[in-house]
Amino acid sequence: MATKIRLQRRGRKGYPFYHIVIADSRAPRDGKFIEKVGSYNPNTNPATITMNFDRALYWLQVGAQPTDTTRNILSEQGVLLKKHLLGGVAKGAFSEAEADKKFEAWKADKEKGTQAVINKNQTKAQADAKARLDAEKAANKAKADAVAQKKAEENAAQAEAEAEAAAPAEEVAEVVEEAPVAEAPATEEEKSAE
Repeated sequence: MATKIRLQRRGRKGYPFYHIVIADSRAPRDGKFIEKVGSYNPNTNPATITMNFDRALYWLQVGAQPTDTTRNILSEQGVLLKKHLLGGVAKGAFSEAEADKKFEAWKADKEKGTQAVINKNQTKAQADAKARLDAEKAANKAKADAVAQKKAEENAAQAEAEAEAAAPAEEVAEVVEEAPVAEAPATEEEKSAE
């Protein structure tokens, strides 16, 4: 029986999530599998990979062939490097202690690189949030200025209308004061008294 290390799709439409499984090469993609050795979530940045390192290494050593994508994932996690180093130990190229030392150095370098990517993403997200906040503040200030200007124009127009309304009443009062007071016509009694 030929075994493969491959991905088994899970998750909803447009949001895939994969299990890393050991399966018979003749089994369908989402069909039966022998063992689940990890998971892969490409929806996060960077992608989230969880893996049972020892079991994946065991299956590689007994001849399981990874698919192309799974090979990249195993390489990213260091499983292929560990297999290579153990092959060197078996041939006598170096000791197991040296192999472990090389692997730990690679692992520390890899974690540093991953942390740098995470920090870069966080810095970018903070900068984007600050830029959005500044843009929103500028838009709110412009809107407040426009409202204040409109309010000032309305107040000026209202004051002008009140001034115009008050002006004709004053003019009428002045006209009334300036007009000579007409004497009332004499009544019949006054005429007869004269």
